[in-house]
Amino acid sequence: MVGISDNIRGFVLAISSSIFIGSSFIIKKKGLKRAGAAGTRASDGGYSYLMEPWWWAGMITMFVGEGANFAAYAYAPAILVTPLGALSIIFSAVLAHFILDERLHMFGVVGCMLCLVGSTTIVLHAPLERDIESVKQVWQLATEPGFIIYTLIVLVLVIVLIVMYVPRYGQTHMVVYIGICSLMGSLTVMGVKAVAIALKLSLSGSNQFIYFETWFFTILVIIFCVMQLVYLNKVLSLVVSHCQPLKLGYIDSSNKDKITLLLALLIVLTI
Repeated sequence: MVGISDNIRGFVLAISSSIFIGSSFIIKKKGLKRAGAAGTRASDGGYSYLMEPWWWAGMITMFVGEGANFAAYAYAPAILVTPLGALSIIFSAVLAHFILDERLHMFGVVGCMLCLVGSTTIVLHAPLERDIESVKQVWQLATEPGFIIYTLIVLVLVIVLIVMYVPRYGQTHMVVYIGICSLMGSLTVMGVKAVAIALKLSLSGSNQFIYFETWFFTILVIIFCVMQLVYLNKVLSLVVSHCQPLKLGYIDSSNKDKITLLLALLIVLTI
């Protein structure tokens, strides 16, 4: 019964997180557009958006959403919380229609439907979370051969994208930036889950911050989140709409852009 209660808490927190995060993309996009009009765009390496109040309003909204998302991982399994994050795409798409005067074409509608159906299916069949008594148990799972191999593959792919593809195709193919964010995000989930569990156990009286593993996961989350934020801003500045609907696809796209959108959608659906 306790597990079901925790799943419900995690579900509510995850939905709240999607609303805030979905809204934050629109707010930040407005800030990036205003900053780009007055200075160098983020996609061109500029940081003028740091002086834009709209961008900071979007960041605050995102921090609230990520806080709710972080708390959700403490109560519910990652397999339940992570897919619900895709609902932020739908919130973003709706807000983009009314605030940014953007409208979706066929790919956008299909993307929203896939997100909704996929999230609902996983939520209905989400398992109860196993009992975790120490962050060391998470460390044991993270150091299993299968996950270590996956981590190395992801890191190699990220390095290749940053070193070889960003300089060549970063300004013309948004899937490069999105690939970096998505790949790092898949590892960030593990770290966030570990830190959330450590906080939950510490607040319950079992201090987990005396362990090296807790601080390792914390540093990992901070580094990956900062890197994702940098490349997220590049995408937000590069495309006409916000980052997440890269998976949705907006109007006035060339054939090359449509191929990029399909590749981006594939990345999102496989994370």
